[in-house]
Amino acid sequence: MRNAKWKAATRAAFALTGVGALAAGMAMLLPGTASAGTTLGASATEKGRYFGTAVAANRLSDGAYTTILNREFNSVTPENEMKIDATEPQQGQFSYSSAERIVSHARSQGMSVRGHTLAWHSQQPGWMQNMSGSALRQAMLNHVTQVATHFRGQIVTWDVVNEAFADGSSGARRDSNLQRTGNDWIEAAFRAARAADPGAKLCYNDYNTDNWTHAKTQAVYNMVRDFKSRGVPIDCVGFQSHFNNDSPYVSNYRTTLSSFAALGVDVQVTELDIQGASATTYRSVVEDCLAVARCNGITVWGIRDSDSWRASQTPLLFNSNGSKKPAYDAVLAALNNGTTPTDPPTDPPTDPPTDPPTTPPPGQGGCTATVSVNQWTGGFVATVKVTAGSSAINGWTVGIALPSGATVTNAWNANRSGNTGSTSWTNVAYNGQVGAGQATEWGFQANGTAGTLSPACSAR
Repeated sequence: MRNAKWKAATRAAFALTGVGALAAGMAMLLPGTASAGTTLGASATEKGRYFGTAVAANRLSDGAYTTILNREFNSVTPENEMKIDATEPQQGQFSYSSAERIVSHARSQGMSVRGHTLAWHSQQPGWMQNMSGSALRQAMLNHVTQVATHFRGQIVTWDVVNEAFADGSSGARRDSNLQRTGNDWIEAAFRAARAADPGAKLCYNDYNTDNWTHAKTQAVYNMVRDFKSRGVPIDCVGFQSHFNNDSPYVSNYRTTLSSFAALGVDVQVTELDIQGASATTYRSVVEDCLAVARCNGITVWGIRDSDSWRASQTPLLFNSNGSKKPAYDAVLAALNNGTTPTDPPTDPPTDPPTDPPTTPPPGQGGCTATVSVNQWTGGFVATVKVTAGSSAINGWTVGIALPSGATVTNAWNANRSGNTGSTSWTNVAYNGQVGAGQATEWGFQANGTAGTLSPACSAR
């Protein structure tokens, strides 16, 4: 979400336009003596979910704030402290102290942490705002790799890419400096995140995607379906769900959640706040999440109204003095009364926008391979594109000679033989058949220096 320093301007635009990946077995119990049914986190845990909140590092010295935080929630999301301007204020110079303060507090209280966010068109530091083209692409991938690697093993879910689609009826990508580096920038970010933190769930996160009929929702749906069909490492979709009078809760919200879940991804409500804190609407959102087996949990975007980026709309569960609002009681009752689904949804999405991609026809032909490298001190990520020639291919093998000292540590979308020196790579089950003139991508992470990699491709 947006930084508080331009909250007023954003609120004005918001009025005009409207604006987890935690499996049941991983849901954490609240610390202390909280028992199921008495707090938001404990009640959500009973249902195999989490109930979290956005946290600001500078408020952790506020005793009233931390009392509510520690009592009620079992998941936290840093509000601004993991965004690009906070973690890499100068290119190549990383700053983690504020984010680490939140992570340390959460872990000391037995809470899980959602990382937010690795790649975003907004809240970029000045040096990144002034970049473009391949230099920006490499800087973005390096940022994703460095930050995700730094927090590896401490983050349950990363919001890898945030708000990449435009509002309105076009269903188009948002025009941004990142988008202008190439339409595959989102995919590249997800692959880099997987390589850097293989144990974390990877989410795409956006707002105004709550209504199943909206073009923006359908565009995100199409992207996720495409990613799943090609093996791009996406595990979950986050719905910010900032509801207000101009962008209200909709009755097909549950359809949206279940339709995305049917693609084989988890769904999470990531930044919930509701103008006026309607108890009825809060209850409906919780009930909708509980009704979808792959809805892991809910995060409200702040604790007290005074902590909210939309403070004047009083959108949260606690008043500014820390007292519980009727919306809190409605949420707790919904959590306690809800059932725990045991099976994922089996019904197909309602009116999916297009047919899924078809498998290319079998055939035989040559192939070529090209590589792009994201290098940093001590390591690199290589993304390899295999392109079929004038006829379709049924499988491929790529040979890559690694320079002395380079050792493969992780790979995706390919089987490998060898970690050093001469390495051989072959397709996995879902990306061997490539249509004439079409391409598939895979990659690997390695220690050392990439040097000049020259992949050689042969078709099978």
